[in-house]
Amino acid sequence: MSIGKELYPSQEDLLYEEEVLRNPFSLKLWWRYLIARSDAPFKKRFVIYERSLKALPGSYKLWHAYLRERLDLVRNLPITHSQYDALNNTFERALVTMHKMPRIWIMYLQTLTDQKLLTRTRHTFDRALCALPVTQHDRIWEPYLVFVSQKGVPIETSLRVYRRYLKYDPSHIEDFIEFLVNSGLWQEASERLASVLNDDGFFSIKGKTKHRLWLELCDLLTRHATEVSGLNVDAIIRGGIRKFTDEVGRLWTSLAEYYIRRNLHEKARDIFEEGIMTVVTVRDFSVIFDSYSQFEESMLAHKMENMSSSDEEDEIEEENARSG
Repeated sequence: MSIGKELYPSQEDLLYEEEVLRNPFSLKLWWRYLIARSDAPFKKRFVIYERSLKALPGSYKLWHAYLRERLDLVRNLPITHSQYDALNNTFERALVTMHKMPRIWIMYLQTLTDQKLLTRTRHTFDRALCALPVTQHDRIWEPYLVFVSQKGVPIETSLRVYRRYLKYDPSHIEDFIEFLVNSGLWQEASERLASVLNDDGFFSIKGKTKHRLWLELCDLLTRHATEVSGLNVDAIIRGGIRKFTDEVGRLWTSLAEYYIRRNLHEKARDIFEEGIMTVVTVRDFSVIFDSYSQFEESMLAHKMENMSSSDEEDEIEEENARSG
């Protein structure tokens, strides 16, 4: 590595230079040299770091400090600046000996994510998972999921990563369902949520009750009635109604709304009436009755509008006939 004369050791450096020349494998001496030159331009410190790491390539302390300074150097630069290439190359060199150090991987992954290097970032996350022991994978998966959830990452990539993560830790299924909902993937979101509710051993790490999860599933199935197929919605919602003796009014109205959205209005009426006849609390009765009333009012308003349109068409036809 050729360096400019301005980066050569100065008179003030001679003491430290003599020490590290006598004992180049002493971390303590290199560290003392770096502290003494903490106010020196980075280029000069860069030379000291490179020399120390050539002698001590397995020093976590040196690599960590060097990489932190390189990160500070690019902090306010555009991500297209050539300094980022130098930074990334330095991280790659560090990982030759630091591949078992999760902190180094995380620092590298964070800057790659910030640089919007999607393919390289994904490959580096995978490399980190391969290099680190399973006991440290938690530290990689957390930023990995943040990365694949951001805009610009292909949905197929995000799904593949989330499915891999669930094999590692199935307890985070709710995070995946939330991702599916936010991505508009109603079909798989509904299937996954239905599967969770059928699992008697499921425990919500988000503290959600089974009742709340049933309501979320009903909301999914009814709001996207025409986009979700292959699920017996009637049986699923009735399964929830059987599980809960009270607070089932919302479930009945969800089932009715499902049929309304599919333009099966008579079936929706049957559901409303069945619900009114079977609920055991005043609160559930009120929920169903209010929803039923709104449905009938909207149906009546729709009929009146159609009749009005029909009358206008008749008047136009009569007017045309007279003028003809």
